Amino acid sequence: LHMGKTMKEDLTVVVKYIKQLYPPEFNVFSTYAELYHNYFASQAKKNAESHLEDKDIYLLLSWVHNIYPKDMRKDHVLAEELEKVKLGSLLPSSLSKELEKKYLDSEEATIKNSLSKCLDKEIQRWKEDKEPEKLNGHFQSELLAIFVIQSIYSGQKRAKDISAAVGEELSRRLWQELPAFLRSYKDAFEDFKEKSKKHRHYRPILIASVNNCWNFRDYAEKNMAEKDDNKASILSTLSDIENSGFDVLLQQLFAQLKPIYKRFTENKWDSSNEIMNEIIKTTSKHISEFRTLKDPFYHAIVEKIHARLVKEYIVRLLKRKVSLKTPAQQQNLAQSISKNAADLEAFCTSNGSQATWLNSALPKLAEIIRLQDLGAIKIEVATLATTYPDIRKKHLEAFLCIKANLSRGELKSILGYLSDSTASTSPGALLFSNINVS
Repeated sequence: LHMGKTMKEDLTVVVKYIKQLYPPEFNVFSTYAELYHNYFASQAKKNAESHLEDKDIYLLLSWVHNIYPKDMRKDHVLAEELEKVKLGSLLPSSLSKELEKKYLDSEEATIKNSLSKCLDKEIQRWKEDKEPEKLNGHFQSELLAIFVIQSIYSGQKRAKDISAAVGEELSRRLWQELPAFLRSYKDAFEDFKEKSKKHRHYRPILIASVNNCWNFRDYAEKNMAEKDDNKASILSTLSDIENSGFDVLLQQLFAQLKPIYKRFTENKWDSSNEIMNEIIKTTSKHISEFRTLKDPFYHAIVEKIHARLVKEYIVRLLKRKVSLKTPAQQQNLAQSISKNAADLEAFCTSNGSQATWLNSALPKLAEIIRLQDLGAIKIEVATLATTYPDIRKKHLEAFLCIKANLSRGELKSILGYLSDSTASTSPGALLFSNINVS
């Protein structure tokens, strides 16, 4: 700092007062600048070759890449004259690269260590079995995500302040560190999930931990390149944590719903409205707890519930427990299914489900039961298969058992409209492929 200040002040005096006292061919400013620079560079080299603490390496690199070339040599009084002198860097390139490597290795290790300690503290908080705090009605344990993101951001900024190249290299290293950290977080989460089921605040801690994923997800989406493999790894790990949490949170609800759904076929679809009301009432009791999830996760879990409610209903329709021979009987069942479907859709939509792709499944099945004209049934089956391309012949065959007035020929003709090849559907649009037909 002393050398830099002295060089800047002295060269300013040379430009303003001394230069004009000499003939131009003396290049007096150039002589002064080179002498000062050579001395400064020799001292910088001497320091660089001695044992330096991390903070000294950072400071020296800041001088080499930033303060000396930008603050001093770009000074408005000196810049024009210094441009003519063509001074080199304060350090030889090889020595500068060596220092950069030491700095990057040290910074990477420091941040990695601090992230590990932060995760240990988070695990300790889980073990204390205290209810997480709420922010805007959502359970949160955000110190982890905030600390991790700030540590990475601060490291990147410090490195970028040295030079763009050093900043890019540390960013590259830390982008590799974040997926590794999140895999450790996932392992710790799975361990807690399996071993701490008797904790009093087990479910709120799970919810807070899932909510943690949002900050990481948001950070990766906004700051990482789309084709970066690390980004894909991060988002995949976060999805694993989120879905693992959802599975545990939904276990109790789905266990309670199973015997209620069985009553559809046990009662030969009589009282189906009362049964659907009970399904909605039971589900509704759980929804309030899920509202402590952050909004994107709340919507995701409600859509999982929506898909499960529709799927379980279809499962009961495919059980071959009901065989209706007359159009009137089929008409009555179709009306019941349509009413149940409308109630289900209204309930799920009112609670925030955006899975509109599910809404036409039950009405289309009801319509197939209601229709008696073979051509009309075939058209409806074709539209059903277009909407849900993962439906298979085995599903349709089990379902058509309800229509006991179809001849074998008619049945074969309808089934011919479906292919048994694997449908290329996105995972989010799978409905029938998750249904086994006995």
